[in-house]
Amino acid sequence: MLETAPMIREAQKERQLLKSVLPPINRAGWPFIAIFAGLSLAAAWFSEPMGWAGAVLTLWCTYFFRDPARVTPVRAGLVISPADGVIQSVGPAEAPQELKMEGQALNRISVFMNVFDVHVNRMPLAGKIEDVQYRPGKFFNASLDKASEHNERQSIRLKTEGGESFGVVQIAGLVARRIKCDVTPGQEMQAGERFGLIRFGSRVDVYLPQSVPALVAVGQRAIAGETVIADIHAQEEPRQGEVR
Repeated sequence: MLETAPMIREAQKERQLLKSVLPPINRAGWPFIAIFAGLSLAAAWFSEPMGWAGAVLTLWCTYFFRDPARVTPVRAGLVISPADGVIQSVGPAEAPQELKMEGQALNRISVFMNVFDVHVNRMPLAGKIEDVQYRPGKFFNASLDKASEHNERQSIRLKTEGGESFGVVQIAGLVARRIKCDVTPGQEMQAGERFGLIRFGSRVDVYLPQSVPALVAVGQRAIAGETVIADIHAQEEPRQGEVR
């Protein structure tokens, strides 16, 4: 019995190590992985090089849909990055009409995801989902500013316990053609909780009151569910970044 507890702890450490090397796959990815694998097997019948190329693409597809666990800061007032990627822009902007936040002075923080980033999106802060609106559109490169206005998007308005309204917008990109959103109006969400996914390269915008200072700079890399991008309770000037 005395040896059992250390053995259990050792097994738990090994499982945690395995998860860090081989993170779980988001369930939305399994149909795509199956399709890639099937096409790879079919291609191998005709040509071995084509089969190997298909195997590489299948591995990439599996990697794309990875869904690692994240450690989310939980202090009240923190706004967490909704996506893995690079901070594309920080500054004043008008929210999309479907967010129904007209007349409010807002800042927008945009996070651009390339095809190698984790594409599972996480809620930036705790609150109640007030509205969810889908709008079809074009598929410009998501790194362009006009993508916020013209691209296909899914907009979510969230109200915090303190009464502040925030907007989260999933934007399809040049390659991304499918937005998956798993939340509905009236749903209570926690910061860092998974709420959707965008397939194959895209962007997520967060709209927040201008009184809430951004704590990230353009060009900085962010991690969904972990990186603090703003703080409702902070009193400081917007941050600037330098490449070093």
